[in-house]
Amino acid sequence: MSNPVEILPISLAVTACNEESRLCKCLASARSLVREIVVVDSGSTDRTVAIAEAEGARVIHQEWLGHSAQKQVALDHCTQPWVLILDSDEELSEELRQSIRLFFSSGDVDWFHGCRFNRKIRFLGRWIMHGDWYPDTKLRLVRRDKASMGGNAAHDTVLVQGAVKHLRGDLLHDSYPTIQSYLEKIGPFADEFVKRQQQEHKRWSLAANLLRPLWRFIRAYFLRLGFLDGFPGFWIAYATSFAVFVRYSRGYEEEKSEKMNAE
Repeated sequence: MSNPVEILPISLAVTACNEESRLCKCLASARSLVREIVVVDSGSTDRTVAIAEAEGARVIHQEWLGHSAQKQVALDHCTQPWVLILDSDEELSEELRQSIRLFFSSGDVDWFHGCRFNRKIRFLGRWIMHGDWYPDTKLRLVRRDKASMGGNAAHDTVLVQGAVKHLRGDLLHDSYPTIQSYLEKIGPFADEFVKRQQQEHKRWSLAANLLRPLWRFIRAYFLRLGFLDGFPGFWIAYATSFAVFVRYSRGYEEEKSEKMNAE
């Protein structure tokens, strides 16, 4: 059992759906820090809810609203002065746990309204330390009364009013356990990209369709040293480049479809 003195005025906010294989590690990594755990479930059919309740979480049932809106629901149900916002496939490293404890004990808590830290992704059997995937800095520890969710249905962003401190230690992310799990997200992310382009009245461009994927590969593999991560680093750079190519190509497809329907 954790020493009660170590418990901090933090709510842990997690969104989940069918995450029985990963949720327990997520909650366990922060349990010793927080006074309450809030899990917003969007219709799990596995043991996700049972696991959350066994870990002492208060479970809120909410149909899926999109990443940003779903996390806002979790944030709204928290009661502690500070909120730690995690995905169910994330967990705190020991160094990050110690940094959070130090943040509260050092007096910095009186001067900052949020904390960000690096996120480290595991892929193809290794932790990725370079390229576009690291450091994937995230703002995840915030004063509840100063925070809100931004972004869109595909990508959420935590917003905070006031100064933000960067903490040492990594947030460990197990988002893509297989190559297939990455490939399955290319299509949905491309669809969301097209919607944003349409909302901003941006038209398809051949130059962007060809040059942006090339730039993403060069940036990830060479400029950000992705080659130091071996074959996984090459795969990430190449696959990310292809995903960008698909997104812009979907814009072309959508415009052609609209033109044909109008004729």
